[in-house]
Amino acid sequence: MTDTDRATRRREVTLAGHLGDRTTAEAALDDTDDAIRELALGAMERLGALDDSQISRMTNDPSIRVRRRVAELLAAHADVNPTPLLHDADPTVVEVAAWAMGERERVDDVTLERLIALATDHADALVRESAAAALGAIGDPRGLPAILSACDDKPAVRRRAVLALAPFEGPEVEAAIDRALSDRDWQVRQSAEDLRRFGGLVVE
Repeated sequence: MTDTDRATRRREVTLAGHLGDRTTAEAALDDTDDAIRELALGAMERLGALDDSQISRMTNDPSIRVRRRVAELLAAHADVNPTPLLHDADPTVVEVAAWAMGERERVDDVTLERLIALATDHADALVRESAAAALGAIGDPRGLPAILSACDDKPAVRRRAVLALAPFEGPEVEAAIDRALSDRDWQVRQSAEDLRRFGGLVVE
C-alpha cells in the first residue's frame, strides 16, 4: 500500500464513523495498518457498534497505539477485562488503562489489587500517578495505603495523590495533607490547600 493509498484508507475509515458506515469501519479492525485499526476502533465506538468481544480481542494487538486506544475505551466498556492492559509491557498503555479504571463505577478485587500495586511499585512515575488518581476516584478504603505512599513520591505523583485523598478521612489522611501543605513543590501545596478549602474534591 502506497502512502497515498494509506492516507485515503484512513480518511475512509474516519468518515465511516460519521456517516454510519459500519461495514467499512468494522472491516478496518483487521487492517494491516495499525493507524487504520486505531481509527476503526474510534469509528465503531462513534457508531455505537463496538462490542466487548471486539475490544477484548484487541487488548492483545501487536501495536502499542492500538492497545492504548483500547485502554481508553475500557472506561466506557465496564465488562471488558482490563487485566492484559494493566499488565502491558508498555507503560503508556498501563497509564491509560489505570486512568480508565478510575472512570468506571466499580472495579473488581483483582483490578483494585493491580491498581494498588501499580501505584506503589511500578517503575514509571506516570503509571504510579495514574493509578493513585484512579484509586482516589474509586474510593475503596483498601486503596488508601497506596495513595498515602504516593503522597511521598515524585512531585507530579504527589500532586495527584494528595487530590486522591478527597474521599477519605482519618488521622493518616489529615497528616498527609498537613505534610503536603508545606511541601517543597508549590503545586503539591496548592492541591492540599484546595483539598482543605473545599473539604473534598472530585479526583480528575
